[in-house]
Amino acid sequence: MRLPLLTLTAIVTLFVAADASAQTYDPRYPVCMHKFTGGGGGLGGGGGGGYFDCSFTSLEQCRATASGLAASCDVNPYYAFDQPPPRPRKRHKNVY
Repeated sequence: MRLPLLTLTAIVTLFVAADASAQTYDPRYPVCMHKFTGGGGGLGGGGGGGYFDCSFTSLEQCRATASGLAASCDVNPYYAFDQPPPRPRKRHKNVY
């Protein structure tokens, strides 16, 4: 009886874990807006939450959209900024 119960528990755990989705940033846009939602307020604080909308090309564009909302704009940490290629390394000739 223990083995079927353990098997069932393992299967249920896998299905529950599979539903959890990690929040991702869109690496195609340099700016993200963090929109705050809910929260319960009150004396005990509250969990609150939110989501990220990474569809902005500038901080100004994001700030205009976030104006009047419970939101903040930040640089996307996963945006691939144009970086110069690394300098070529010097090759040393082996002299024996």
